[in-house]
Amino acid sequence: HLYRRWSEGGIGLSLTGNVMVEHSVLENPANVVIDPTHPHTVSAEARERLRAWAQAGSVAGNALWMQISHAGRQSPRYVTGRPRGPSAVQLDLLGNYATPVALTREEIAELVQRFAKVAVIARECGFGGVQIHSAHGYLLSSFLSPVTNRREDEYGGSVDNRARFLIQILRAVRQAVGSDYPISVKLNSDDFRKGGFSHADCLKVVELLNPEGIDLLEISGGTYEQPRLLGMEGKPDSVMPVRTSTRLREAYFLSYAEDIRKIARMPLMVTGGFRSGAGMEQALREGICDVIGIARPVCTHPDSPRQLLTGAIDALPAFEAGLHLAERGWRSPTSRFTLMRVINVLGGQQWYYENIHRLADGLPAKLDRGMLVAFAMFWRNELWRAARMRRG
Repeated sequence: HLYRRWSEGGIGLSLTGNVMVEHSVLENPANVVIDPTHPHTVSAEARERLRAWAQAGSVAGNALWMQISHAGRQSPRYVTGRPRGPSAVQLDLLGNYATPVALTREEIAELVQRFAKVAVIARECGFGGVQIHSAHGYLLSSFLSPVTNRREDEYGGSVDNRARFLIQILRAVRQAVGSDYPISVKLNSDDFRKGGFSHADCLKVVELLNPEGIDLLEISGGTYEQPRLLGMEGKPDSVMPVRTSTRLREAYFLSYAEDIRKIARMPLMVTGGFRSGAGMEQALREGICDVIGIARPVCTHPDSPRQLLTGAIDALPAFEAGLHLAERGWRSPTSRFTLMRVINVLGGQQWYYENIHRLADGLPAKLDRGMLVAFAMFWRNELWRAARMRRG
């Protein structure tokens, strides 16, 4: 029902959330999992559910692409006790994440084939394309970052080496699904973390992606530690020089996309912060991007894309501006206290999670949920789902 609502709301291209390729390393206990080594997730019954999802999500004639991902080190203790990553570099957020086990070359090769097999299943079940998630600190993103990738083999060191895993996956997926099936990549424009995956690194990776024949590059940014993807302020490794007109634009990553546009030979999508029709039209008119990505507005108002396109409204809802304990100071999203930052981030996430569930159940959006209550709900739901998952 959820993806049907979004399809009927006027979206042209719908991307699923994280579909995980390893059942024992999840970002969230409620993740959809397609693990070729785990029979339950690739059974005939599971495939029927995937077909129903693909059909419902494209019922109005839009495309629905499956986003394929691996949580990497961003798998909480209550979900798995053995996160995996390029190196044993722990995600330090209130002790909720164990130190990841560094992948061996053999395990990397196996995961390359796992991504390819999941892409084939996506095509067979009716999804119109796939997106390889290489942003936001998940496994492929962590390989790209010098902070989390400290390997000394062919997968570490230079940008070319750190991007090797991603390139190998893209080639394996392309070989598996054929030349006529859309493949997208989601990539950080910057990790917004000192010493991390920088904008200069991003530009180099885009150059590496150019000859790989991908059909869409989505630009985002940030990680769990610097959640710029949620509109929180991060600290970039370098500050981009931007024109005054660009600074006035609303999208978080548009100034970075301007630089990427100069070298990218594939269609470009920018996600994060777009709210006004005028801002979207300006970005398209100036050729900075080819596709406008929106997500949070349709979590509460699934019909807002159609309303925007028909002129019924001139801007999408922007509730995120008020989703914090305080706008400034020690209780704000940029507090020097980790707990305060976590409450703001997870409370904001839960606010949208709750409204997604209400949307799926045919209920109206609940817009007055406070951050402390939302934060408590987040942990209640996460721990309950994790316990249920462990029970099988």
